[in-house]
Amino acid sequence: MRPLSLLLALLRLPPIAWHLGRAGVLGHLAVVPLLPAWLRQLCHVLDKIIRSGPATADAGGALAHALVRLGPGFIKFGQALSTRADLIGPDMSHALAQLQDRLPPFPAAVARRLVASQSGNALEERFARFDDEAVAAASIAQVHRATLCDGREVAVKLLRPGIEKRMRADTDLFDSLAHILEWVAPGLRRLKLVEAVAQFREISETELDFRLEAAAGGRLADNLAHDHGIYVPWIDLEHSTKQMLIIEWVDGIRIDDVDGLMNAGHDIAKVTEFAASSFFNQVFRDGYFHADMHPGNIFIRKDGVLVPIDFGIMGYLEFGDRLFLAQLLSAMLERDYDEVALLHKNAGMLKNNVSVHQFSQAIRAVADPVMGKALGEVSLATVLGQILQISTRFEIEVQPEFNLLQKTMMMAEGVARQLNPKADMWQLAKPLAEDWMAQEASLTKQAEQAVKAIFALTTRLPALLDTLEYPQPGTPPPSPWPLRLAVIAIGLAIASFFTHFH
Repeated sequence: MRPLSLLLALLRLPPIAWHLGRAGVLGHLAVVPLLPAWLRQLCHVLDKIIRSGPATADAGGALAHALVRLGPGFIKFGQALSTRADLIGPDMSHALAQLQDRLPPFPAAVARRLVASQSGNALEERFARFDDEAVAAASIAQVHRATLCDGREVAVKLLRPGIEKRMRADTDLFDSLAHILEWVAPGLRRLKLVEAVAQFREISETELDFRLEAAAGGRLADNLAHDHGIYVPWIDLEHSTKQMLIIEWVDGIRIDDVDGLMNAGHDIAKVTEFAASSFFNQVFRDGYFHADMHPGNIFIRKDGVLVPIDFGIMGYLEFGDRLFLAQLLSAMLERDYDEVALLHKNAGMLKNNVSVHQFSQAIRAVADPVMGKALGEVSLATVLGQILQISTRFEIEVQPEFNLLQKTMMMAEGVARQLNPKADMWQLAKPLAEDWMAQEASLTKQAEQAVKAIFALTTRLPALLDTLEYPQPGTPPPSPWPLRLAVIAIGLAIASFFTHFH
């Protein structure tokens, strides 16, 4: 962390603390056990002095209110923070996941100038019609409806002027604050705050460059091209730029408008099935999923097909992570909690001194009461809270690669509960999990992945050996995982060979 960044962060702390205090957030921070006693006491004193009369009693609502007052970067960070239920708790996580990202639109004249500058031509040369009134306005961008000269209906997404500089300053601040928090409260290091901010920075850079969003939408469209019940809108790649995205206009009903869907004659059970199947395929089959699935980003066409929009936040899981999740899901569906515990142990998520039997028993206590129940009878937030308590008790380290997936699951649960509270998501998931495990998680498939890992390792081997032989001063010892991976990969490759020729 650079000294200048630290100084700037410290200078911005007083106004941030003021807004947090006025909203009542400091009072909630005063009871967070992970914070040092002196910091909790300071939050308690400041809360008594600063809190306003009408401050929200609900922790999630209070934080959401403060973040809106602090500006666009903080709104986005709040939405990203909703993935960290391990840090802020499931209730607050759920509240932040619903954080509305709405700001007044910038003037139509500015929008028209921006379109012209990005197109390199007069607006009329590209569009037969361009609506001055924005149909949506958020912290990063706003959207106008338009018609191309060839007659196609499109949505034109425009980056808010000056937002790049502001987001960069806010992200630098969050990075500095994460380092400061890990310094003053070493117990927070288990939560990997610095890595979480790095992930947020990566997401922000994608959202601030519409060429990257266009590429993400194109990749998702390719992945889902042959799937039933879902359609990804086409994007005008030729004329989209860093600050302007031109995408197909979608006419449909929001997925959470149950009355509207029923009045239009849609089969709610079928829509639920399409949604569950698509989500599963994105996560497990493709390892590439839409990670911002709030209701405003999913529409249902007249023919009952789901249409996702806004591809600024996408999640990615490596094959090993997907295999772990699939095996975990399969074990949970079979109620084999010993296997669940062993999977965590083998993945290195449990320390050597932790009893696998005790961990298995703790998982059973949480999972058994909810297995097989309909969505309307189960709160994922409550179950997640219990699992997080178990994670803390057994000192399971947070896996940053699962943060976006966790957020997506929370959003999907909220949408599914509104859409079809009688649906049994376990039964919907079971055949999908079994098919994937049979086709993609076979020993041969694992061997293919292992061979790829071996080739990747061989390209890095010279540099790795140099590091082992000539370590830099102050460098921590190298991780044993590359060596373990090589051993596992070779073993799988040999096993695959004998299986294939048996």
